[in-house]
Amino acid sequence: MLFLVAALLLLGVVLGAVAHAPLGFTAVTAVVIAAWLGIFAIRERHGRRRGTTTH
Repeated sequence: MLFLVAALLLLGVVLGAVAHAPLGFTAVTAVVIAAWLGIFAIRERHGRRRGTTTH
């Protein structure tokens, strides 16, 4: 439960910061984060298929 409260608090801080940032900056940052998450997902899927751990 404490984790959920901390996550919601962090989400509020991030959304507050995004609300004051220019739209172009927000869009570029969103694309960078989406690309990073996509690369991470591909690496995780590839690693699980080979049976290796990434620890």
